[in-house]
Amino acid sequence: MSAGIAGIVVRDVHKSYDGSTEALAGVDFEAPDGSLTSLIGPSGCGKTTLLKLIAGLLEPGSGEILVNDRPVTGPGHDRALVFQDFALLPWATVLRNVGYGLELRGVGRTDRETVAHRLIERVGLAGFEHRYPHELSGGMKQRVGLARALAVEAPILLMDEPFSQVDEQTRRKFQEDLRDLLSGERRTVLFVTHSIEEAVYLSDRIVLLSPRPGRVTHIIDTVHDRSMDPDRIRRDSAYIDTVDRIWQVLREYLA
Repeated sequence: MSAGIAGIVVRDVHKSYDGSTEALAGVDFEAPDGSLTSLIGPSGCGKTTLLKLIAGLLEPGSGEILVNDRPVTGPGHDRALVFQDFALLPWATVLRNVGYGLELRGVGRTDRETVAHRLIERVGLAGFEHRYPHELSGGMKQRVGLARALAVEAPILLMDEPFSQVDEQTRRKFQEDLRDLLSGERRTVLFVTHSIEEAVYLSDRIVLLSPRPGRVTHIIDTVHDRSMDPDRIRRDSAYIDTVDRIWQVLREYLA
C-alpha cells in the first residue's frame, strides 16, 4: 500500500445481536499501514465485536471494512489473531502450537519447525519446545500464542487483550517485548485493551469508543519519543499528558 493509506479502514459499521441489542453504531476509523492502533473504551462498548468483524469471524449489519484495500468477506491469511485466553491446543507441544497455523496452510514439517524454533527463541521460550500447555505458566502460554501469530507472517495482527491474564510485572515486560518483536517489521496491528497506560505506551494511534452502542468519540495520535528506553517513556510528559487526556474522557463515561 502507498504511504498514508490505511491498512484497515472501517466505515459506518453497525452491528446488532438478536436483532435488538445494538453493539456498534456507525463506527469510523483507520488503522494506518504499519502502525499499532489500540481500541479502548468501557466494558461492553464493542471492542471485541469490532475485532471479530475485522477478522471476518462476524458480519456487520451494515457498513464497510477494508483490509489492504479489499473488502472483508470472511477470515483470511492476511490476518492473524492473538486471543486473551491463549487458545492453545492442549494436546500439542509448544513447537507444534507455534507452527500450527503453518501446518494448516500446508507448509512442510521441516520448514514450519524451522520458523517455529526461530520464533520460540525470539519470545524467550528456548528449551520449552517439547513442553505442553499444562506445563506452562500463563505468561509462557501467551508467548506461545504470540509466536504462533507471528509465524504465519500475516500483514495484519489482531490482538484481543492479549496481556490481561498476567500480573502487572509480566504485562510490562510483554509490552516491551511486543515493541521489540514488531520493530523492523511492517505489520499493521489492532490491539484491544482496557488499560490506558498500555494503550499509550504501545500505540501510534488510539481509538476511543463510547459506551454501548460503541461509536468512535476520539482518535488520538501519540507523540512521545519511542527512541527512549521504556522507563523514560513512562515518565515522559507527553506520555503522562496523553494518559490523563484519555482518562478524562473515559471518566465521563463512568459518571
